[in-house]
Amino acid sequence: MFLLPLLSALLQASSSTIDKVILRTRRVTFQMYAGASFPLIFLVTLILFLIFRPPFSFTLFTGATGLLFAITVFITIGNNLIFYRALKTDALGEMQMLNLVHTIPVIVLTSLFFADERNGYIIAFALIATILIIWSHWEHHHFKIAKKSLLFLLWSVTFAPLMAPIAKMLLFSWHPISLELARTGVVALLLWPLFVEQVKKTSPKTFTLLVTTNTLSALAWILLYFSYQYFGVVYSTLLFLLHPLFVYFASLAFLKEKFHWKKLTAFIIILCSIAAAQFFI
Repeated sequence: MFLLPLLSALLQASSSTIDKVILRTRRVTFQMYAGASFPLIFLVTLILFLIFRPPFSFTLFTGATGLLFAITVFITIGNNLIFYRALKTDALGEMQMLNLVHTIPVIVLTSLFFADERNGYIIAFALIATILIIWSHWEHHHFKIAKKSLLFLLWSVTFAPLMAPIAKMLLFSWHPISLELARTGVVALLLWPLFVEQVKKTSPKTFTLLVTTNTLSALAWILLYFSYQYFGVVYSTLLFLLHPLFVYFASLAFLKEKFHWKKLTAFIIILCSIAAAQFFI
């Protein structure tokens, strides 16, 4: 069971690598990607929903739970549009490092608001791992970042960190599959009318890649939600920190991006931190 966030990281890393291949070689715009992705994720989750029949109630859309759900929809839309707009032009390895900058406020906020998350050892390991990722991204006495990725960096330290603690609160009432079904369903309804004309231009080969990457992403998110329930956000975040490093190695192997010894060092130390954390969960 403790491997849930690790498996989630592997699935999401595979999905992210395919995403960059799609955006780089298939002439897919980020509008086309966003418009096609959420209906596909919804369909994959719907299949899982019909197989496992998890609990679901429309009362979950009312009151405080409904408000939190609406916030997750807003953050999901922002995350995807801003991230894939930047990924279209920036290197995959660089984007994944930026994507994890928000983990420090995630860890801090979660440990402040949830008593069951205040494990000093796990928090320390997670913060060390996050700082290592940022260190591995530091070059020539400055934080290397493409100009077009600045908006994504700002988003990552403001709104994006709210997603994990809100998801934890929702999962007190929601089943992970039901939550993912509802979240992606609403986002698909909102984005599809905006980008439907772009989606119609998708070639059959590109569509096959989109089905593959979004199947992996749907499974990754559901497993991560289960991990939030079983182990909490901070521990799950610690293991999920391997995601950008998995992506980095995939970018070396398949996309021929530049090797950085600091990222390899960070990967090894983070693995050691994860191993040590097993004694304190």
